[in-house]
Amino acid sequence: MSGSTPERWGFETRAIHVGQEPDEATGALVVPIHLSTTYVQDAPGRPRGYEYSRTSNPTRVALEQCVAGLEGARHGLAFASGMAAEDTVVGLLRPGDHVVMGIDVYGGTFRLIARVYGERGIQWSAVDMTDLDALAAAIRPETRQVWVETPTNPMLTVVDVAAVADLAHASGADVVVDNTFATPYLQNPLMLGADVVVHSSTKYLGGHSDVVGGFIAVNRDELAERLAFAQNAVGAVPSPFDCYLLLRGVKTLGVRMDRHCTNAEAVARFLDGHPAVSRVLYPGLPGHPGSEVAARQMRAGGGMVSVILAGGEAAAAALAGSTRVFRLAESLGAVESLIEQPSTMTHLSVADSPLAVDPGLVRLSVGIETIDDLLADLERALS
Repeated sequence: MSGSTPERWGFETRAIHVGQEPDEATGALVVPIHLSTTYVQDAPGRPRGYEYSRTSNPTRVALEQCVAGLEGARHGLAFASGMAAEDTVVGLLRPGDHVVMGIDVYGGTFRLIARVYGERGIQWSAVDMTDLDALAAAIRPETRQVWVETPTNPMLTVVDVAAVADLAHASGADVVVDNTFATPYLQNPLMLGADVVVHSSTKYLGGHSDVVGGFIAVNRDELAERLAFAQNAVGAVPSPFDCYLLLRGVKTLGVRMDRHCTNAEAVARFLDGHPAVSRVLYPGLPGHPGSEVAARQMRAGGGMVSVILAGGEAAAAALAGSTRVFRLAESLGAVESLIEQPSTMTHLSVADSPLAVDPGLVRLSVGIETIDDLLADLERALS
């Protein structure tokens, strides 16, 4: 039962109120956009609370407190993009350290770890995270981080976070979970044993295709201190206006996710068994390999659906290019339904790697439009 204190509030109440007290000076209900870059000090070295907006900003603090509260985290850090957040986590590593990531991790994550940090002496392995024996074999004495996505992008593989955490922690490695697809509404990795949660807040947290951002949530104080130092030292922080947009988006995350999930399940069931479709990938379908794990660690199947077309690459390109309500575009997680062919769009960068995506795969970000219109759009495009 929800209580009268923020720690006991329900999700939707926290999304609207945590970190968002009325402004003390004016009584403004909505968190103000604090544009000032610098703040007056009472004496040299004695700031009243803020010094410089790269280091900290009142609007950003409100966002950080709110999303941390949704993840059940003691600390939250906002960044200018999801990749800036990921870079800050990987940046904790030193030459010779080793990272294990999923075989179908997001292409941008693979590029960051394998190419950017690989050239700086970071070692890496990519394994099937659902195969715990393979994961155990991949972990080395020098492994410092195990990177998990669940569900993954774009294969929607579900990874058992608690089981991975047990293996990683036994070897002294931290577990980093990209929670972008699930959102804190559906899944809380820190409560499952993860050490770090990252988000592209551009996606569901923002929810309206109008702001780019990233987020890190952690519980450990010393880890939060290291990440906050890097956040300030490197300076890849969001603007106050971006933070305002994200706060506004987060307020409706719960109600939006309910509709995303309902629509996505209906789309998945419609496509399952369609003669033009070879395979439907959706964690909420009983036949999905990870459905049991998803039922245990997620509250619903999410808003993303991937399909492999029976006609292969040509059929995938034809479908992606012929819908009307589903817009052909990259990104995901907003109120609008989007469609893409990952092999030529979001995952082109991994075309010649172990993470290459089937060219016959189409990824659907199912929005919150009227479901009958979405199904009619797909039916017409597949006919």
